[in-house]
Amino acid sequence: MSRESMDSVDQERTEAPCSGVIRLIHARDKDLGGFSVGRVLPYRKQHMVGPWIFFDHMGPATFPPGLGVNVRPHPHINLATVTYLFEGEIFHRDSLGNAQSIHPGDINLMVAGRGITHSERETDEQKQRSRKLNGLQLWMALPEDSEEVEPEFLHHSSSDIPDIDVDGVPVRVMMGEAYGATSPVKTFGATLYVEARLKKGQALVLPPADERGLYVVEGELLIENQTVEARSMAILDTSEVKVVAQTDTTIALVGGAPLGERHIFWNFVSSSKERINKAKADWREGRFPKVPGDEIEFIPLPE
Repeated sequence: MSRESMDSVDQERTEAPCSGVIRLIHARDKDLGGFSVGRVLPYRKQHMVGPWIFFDHMGPATFPPGLGVNVRPHPHINLATVTYLFEGEIFHRDSLGNAQSIHPGDINLMVAGRGITHSERETDEQKQRSRKLNGLQLWMALPEDSEEVEPEFLHHSSSDIPDIDVDGVPVRVMMGEAYGATSPVKTFGATLYVEARLKKGQALVLPPADERGLYVVEGELLIENQTVEARSMAILDTSEVKVVAQTDTTIALVGGAPLGERHIFWNFVSSSKERINKAKADWREGRFPKVPGDEIEFIPLPE
């Protein structure tokens, strides 16, 4: 999804006093034109968590007929986007010719590599009725030796994703390996993305990773004496961490091995400032490929 503004100004920061938690990040509301997202990453004092450089919570939003998601074609380089919905539907088109509806439980992985253009809209049928949208969109920075790979689009239906039971807690291993299960979704290094839905009073020991961020989609949980509320991410250390749900709670755990410094401008992420400058010029001059079926509109380069 295109970002009209890429500022990462902190509005609130809470140092976490308990073992296991380094800091808390509270989602900052950003208006994307018609609906709001909660932006977690990038953050002034936490640019990345493993390979994850961008984390948005889309919604929850309710759209009346005629209004909704309408993100015009825009470019990406040197990253991979991951889109996941709890509610609603988004219609994806890209410059490779893919046209795919994203439904709750599916995972859409779009590898930008050397460059891709895409749009995120809704079908005419969707726009005729009231509907809800609630989901996550994440960006993975690619390792330096994979930044310029050929772009590709990989759609995984909900049934492709491993669903397991961990001490009575339903867990989905979205990407990477956890609890003895392995996701089929492509990764480019040590990557972790896990979803869990805890009932009030349930506990879960989180899987390890070099870096981890635990986002509370809804509900509230405890890590020792630290409360983590909805729309907040706890940045965790490498110790064993157990969470206890204070209410029915949905969590998303992301992490993996750190990649090193990355530069970010608008929808471009790269290890090279020069590569970002080239992408800016290419978009300004119309050298990115167009999206078949969505060739007319586009988002201009922010100046």
